[in-house]
Amino acid sequence: MTDAARASTAPSGGPPAPPDHVLLEIEAVAVDLARMAGERIVQTLTREITVEYKDQGKDGRSPSNPVSEVDHAVEEFLRERLGERFPDHGIIGEEMDTHPDRDDAFVWAVDPVDGTTNFINGFPLYAVSIGVLHHGLPVVGAIWCSTGHALRPGVYHARLGGELCFEGEAMPSGRPASGVTRKLGAGPAGSPGRFRGWDIRVTGSAAIECAFVAAGVFQYAVFTAPSIWDVAGGVCLSQAAGLSVMTNGPRGVEDFHRFEAPREVKADREPSLRDWRQFIAMGSEEATGGIGEMMSRRRNRVLFRVRRVLWRFAARFLIPR
Repeated sequence: MTDAARASTAPSGGPPAPPDHVLLEIEAVAVDLARMAGERIVQTLTREITVEYKDQGKDGRSPSNPVSEVDHAVEEFLRERLGERFPDHGIIGEEMDTHPDRDDAFVWAVDPVDGTTNFINGFPLYAVSIGVLHHGLPVVGAIWCSTGHALRPGVYHARLGGELCFEGEAMPSGRPASGVTRKLGAGPAGSPGRFRGWDIRVTGSAAIECAFVAAGVFQYAVFTAPSIWDVAGGVCLSQAAGLSVMTNGPRGVEDFHRFEAPREVKADREPSLRDWRQFIAMGSEEATGGIGEMMSRRRNRVLFRVRRVLWRFAARFLIPR
């Protein structure tokens, strides 16, 4: 694809996408880093590791958000290598609470171990997720998965205007099969009864679910309020695979274009891309279209109930009798 054609693929309302030779270099670095990070995770499988919980003792509840020494070590490794190679790029990582500058054209969103609960319990589904944004636009994605469609670890990767690849080879569009009437999707907590006609799976790793959607294993994945490091790489993979990516907009569910910082946050500081948390769905047009319709119906029901409550309040207290 030419640079002119690539620029035309970028949504309006933002700067043009970088030229292909720049994205090609960034993609190569992202793939190498994801693979090396995955190798570091594998090297720890036979030794004891230290685990803590981010929400330890909060509100008297049992802790549920673990972080291991491996999470910290892998993120430190990624930050160090990126600082050496791209010192002018911003970095958002799950384990270190830093915020990119507003002036950073490129921002890397990394999750050093996505699926930490799986990892610390020996359940072999986890990932290293890397997504690169250019003024919020997903331009490169690289996700190392502990296993994948080929039953081996490897990196799913893509760049804006390029094709989806696994370990450097172009990916076919899903597994050829005939007679399959119920296909797989990934939904929050299994989403029982919400998406009829699909068999729902939950892997415990948002990044793996994103990669499996792009690879055609899942027909869709739904995330109610993910963090940017959970899905930044996966969005790029799905778009490279020609799939739809949807999010909430002013008029309901609409096409996703770019990550943007929220208008405000509770903390006494300026919002940044790190604060992004938003509903997002990705997958085939059939699947995401159905999800969009369902979300729109639910939104309309909520609005109707709100209007009815307001009308009853006005009728009782505000309208003269």
